[in-house]
Amino acid sequence: MAAREARWSAVPEAWLKFVRTHAAITRQMDADLIALHDLTLSDYEVLLRLYEAPENRMRRVDLAESVVLTQSGITRLLAGLETAGLVDRASCDTDRRVVYAQLTDQGREKFRAAGRTHLDGIRSLFADRFSPAELEMLAELFRRLPQSPGEPSACGPEDAG
Repeated sequence: MAAREARWSAVPEAWLKFVRTHAAITRQMDADLIALHDLTLSDYEVLLRLYEAPENRMRRVDLAESVVLTQSGITRLLAGLETAGLVDRASCDTDRRVVYAQLTDQGREKFRAAGRTHLDGIRSLFADRFSPAELEMLAELFRRLPQSPGEPSACGPEDAG
């Protein structure tokens, strides 16, 4: 019982540091993307999912699930991306009820440009603060935590670096 209580005593500080660090890093990355590319971090994540999807398109319902947004949330986000010419709405040839979000050529270019900023943020706000061994240890530790379904394989376009 004492060992369990001793272990638990470290949880509040570790959890608080994790939550505050995540918030600070994502806030800075969001600000950088907005300032340099007029994209939010959520916009970038949607472009990333579409960039990695077969034919650069996904059903809107699947896209909402993969970025953890409600149907109304993904509709609002995609409306802005459609207005900017980064994403198109596409229908399904075999089922009129299915609607896709499709990355445009302009969307691919914007994503690649923003990807460089995103990767620079990952480097400066995260990776550069740890040794390679520490990064491997962090990766191992985070593998123990629940992961989102359909997690993308990369942080951005491979040619962004």
